[in-house]
Amino acid sequence: MSGNANQERPSRMWLGRVLTSAGFLTPEWAPAFAAVPRAAFLPDTIWPFDMDTGKARTVARSEDPATWHEYADSDVPIVTQWDDGVEAFEVDGSGKADRAPGRVATSSSSMPSVVFPMLNDLDLQDGNKVLEIGTGTGWTAALMAYRVGLKNVVTMEVDSSVAQQANASLNAIGMPLRVLTGDGFQGCPEEGPYDRIIATCGIRSVPAAWLQQSRPGGLIVAPWGTRYGYGDAVVRLVVAEDGQSATGPFLRPVEFMKARAQRFTPQDHAQYVDNPSAHNSRTATSIPETEFLGDRFSPQRFVLGLKLRDCTHVVAEKADGRRPLWLYSLSDRSWACVAFRDGEPAKVWQSGFRRLWEEALAAYEWWVEQGRPGYERLGLTVTAEGQQAWVDDPANSWQL
Repeated sequence: MSGNANQERPSRMWLGRVLTSAGFLTPEWAPAFAAVPRAAFLPDTIWPFDMDTGKARTVARSEDPATWHEYADSDVPIVTQWDDGVEAFEVDGSGKADRAPGRVATSSSSMPSVVFPMLNDLDLQDGNKVLEIGTGTGWTAALMAYRVGLKNVVTMEVDSSVAQQANASLNAIGMPLRVLTGDGFQGCPEEGPYDRIIATCGIRSVPAAWLQQSRPGGLIVAPWGTRYGYGDAVVRLVVAEDGQSATGPFLRPVEFMKARAQRFTPQDHAQYVDNPSAHNSRTATSIPETEFLGDRFSPQRFVLGLKLRDCTHVVAEKADGRRPLWLYSLSDRSWACVAFRDGEPAKVWQSGFRRLWEEALAAYEWWVEQGRPGYERLGLTVTAEGQQAWVDDPANSWQL
């Protein structure tokens, strides 16, 4: 691999110390971190996500290299593509046009504090053959190749322009990996079988192709979630000796851009609420908002997604002590709205053949009865026929 003059920037060294002290960067991955700079895989214009404001800002290396490098060496997610590559521009007061953030982030460089724990989960061993789904910038593939060798890493990217940029960055740094353009859900059978498969995009189901292309005892690591919400959890599956199934625990919450084959279009509120039904009802609940909702990474939200089939939800911004929760059925036009209000019982409205609030309440009560399990007590089993979630043991499972 060729050298890089920016590898020894103080900000990079500081990031390495922060990641190490927090336990994210382990001794096994420290040499790869030192040798493979994230900055080498970022385009001239990036959109780092400001964790304080919750917004992305536009930063161009050609115009502000100091700020660009500061973000490259920070533990923040950086958007590298919006709206599948559709350009957007904004004009400042001087009449100068800048590339503005778009509507939907569609490719990025994940936070280092997310990347390295997932690489630890992969438990790479010398000589392991790895398939990565979701090349993105190419940084993660390069880190893995530094560990196991260029010939042992195959990476797939669905977006041809993203794949071309990653390939150029890998070649520029002296790491000519095999970058394939295609649907990662089909895998790459001609390069298999694989000891490890890792997805760096959020998925809603594990495709049978990944099982078929894994060696017995191989590992599949991926951010997995349900259509109930946008959140994911890292799952670590061990492929059975017969190659017909894989099972393993969820490890921790994360949030990744979703694989394009499994993107979920938000429901049109008007299609539900404007649809007349003879099943309208109004009730109330005494469950506090904080108990039922928690925050966006709370395990009860994840459990609701595991227990509520064909359902999604939207939590509105809180205003004047009031926060509505909307539930939408994905199998018909049933809906429910729970209006949480500080210091008062929440009012509940429902419509449709599904009683979504009762379903959600039953799922929440199940979580409480099970001792409020966190992610570490929950798991997933995958076969060619489908997926099952479980608590504590794969024997305690239910169909998803």
